[in-house]
Amino acid sequence: MIIIDYIINLSMLSLLVSTPLVIRSYLNFKPLKQLRIWAGLYAGIVSSVLVSLSFQDQGYSYDIRYAVIILVFAYLGPGPGMITSSFALASRLFVSENWFPAIVGWLIVMTVLIVIHKFTIQFKPVRRYMILLCSYIVTYIITVPIVLNVIRDNPVFHLQYLLFVSIGVFFGGILIESYEKLYRIIQERKRMEQTLEESESKYRLIAENTSDLIMVMNKAHSISYFSPSHELALGYKVPELEKIEICKLIHPDDVVNFRETITKIMKNKESLPVEFRFQHINGKWLDFESRCMPVIDDSQTIEHIVIISRDISERKKAEEILLQSEKLSIVGELAAGVAHEIRNPLTTIKGFVQLYGKENSSDEINNLLLSELERIETITSEMLSLGKPQAIQLNRANLCDLIDHTVEFLSPQANMKNIQFSRSYLSTDFYITCEKNQIKQVFLNVFKNAMEAMPKGGNIDIKLQKGIDGECIISVQDEGCGIPEELLPRLGEPFYSLKEKGTGLGLMICHKIIKQHNGAISYHSKLNNGTLVEIKLPLTN
Repeated sequence: MIIIDYIINLSMLSLLVSTPLVIRSYLNFKPLKQLRIWAGLYAGIVSSVLVSLSFQDQGYSYDIRYAVIILVFAYLGPGPGMITSSFALASRLFVSENWFPAIVGWLIVMTVLIVIHKFTIQFKPVRRYMILLCSYIVTYIITVPIVLNVIRDNPVFHLQYLLFVSIGVFFGGILIESYEKLYRIIQERKRMEQTLEESESKYRLIAENTSDLIMVMNKAHSISYFSPSHELALGYKVPELEKIEICKLIHPDDVVNFRETITKIMKNKESLPVEFRFQHINGKWLDFESRCMPVIDDSQTIEHIVIISRDISERKKAEEILLQSEKLSIVGELAAGVAHEIRNPLTTIKGFVQLYGKENSSDEINNLLLSELERIETITSEMLSLGKPQAIQLNRANLCDLIDHTVEFLSPQANMKNIQFSRSYLSTDFYITCEKNQIKQVFLNVFKNAMEAMPKGGNIDIKLQKGIDGECIISVQDEGCGIPEELLPRLGEPFYSLKEKGTGLGLMICHKIIKQHNGAISYHSKLNNGTLVEIKLPLTN
């Protein structure tokens, strides 16, 4: 029967100790205030339950309540331990008539446990309850059978009881330690999951809100991740991009360089830069500057390649404009120098040709030489005006008047070629601050180009209207042969002309003048559909 009582008591102890620990492992609640006191009260109830399961021998009641008391002293301290032991003593006095040995034994044991706890406070709980258990065993042997003379003639009984209590302490300690370890593992796992989630949230926030394109390439050279910024830059939805092979989006001329770069990264395990062109969903090509960085695992093999790309199309355009500006500056300086050197001997040659013409009757040859010399002189004058700084005198002028004067100047030549000018002014007040002769020179060049594009005659529409941001727009539309779209970007380059005997300096000077007046000039044309020239200039308040 004693074995059955032992089993019942140990089972109840295990159940009552493990229940709150299991609940604590799976529930996420805020820690209770005065947790130690509440734990002491619960342990007191547990000890009371164990007292109710005690077994009797020779008029004395025996149980494993002190196993609970020792564990509470070890893990929670003297305060909760005294609460638990008070419950245990009250329950013991309630079920047994031998109060004197119970009270005396309780006082002695409590004194010993409090003193021992004070000297073992720096120890870990496991080591502490081992010391407290040993102290209890020694105190029990001295107090109960020797001092109080309780069942002195049956030492086996006391040995069984102490073993019973010791097993209870070990059972309870193992349960507490195992569930504490489980709780720490669960908490660590939750903390790691929370940290991982926060980290992923931060990286997702960066990846989803950066203007740079972020791609992740796996070992098979296929893309496993596209950042949402691809949708803004390329126009494709991310699910669409995942179905397209990456090389199909790259310009055919750049595919070989891209693949060679990826191969080098795989071989050398180092990051490399690469430039390539991506195709937008509307078909246009965008320049991207990319940095390809390998992701190496613990075995020193490349798991992924992270490709971070940035749209440099605008930067490329700016670099081209800067290069063009530097080239124009150099050409202007060279042209001015050459023109200056040519004009002096040219004047001498022209004078001798005129003198020779007066003395000889060969007018046809002489006129031909003079016309060619005048053409050379015109070209050198344009070159000189291109490179030589001009004294600019800015005045307030009405664009309507400047256009009218230029059209009147060209009217005789236009009538001879069956060309009509039609003017449409949406207002009569288009005042700008400008150098009048320079603006007239721009209009003269543009109108002459339109006339030369219509050898069979036609109509030239000139419109003047106000644009946004306080600017005016001058539109010149002809009915000429038009210009191929791929040649439009080159208009304005020095010595580039679509005319048989053109120099390209006329439009170049126009660009320079418009730029000096803080304006812009653009061209819109298709072959056999005429050409539209738009000039934008800031209006004067």
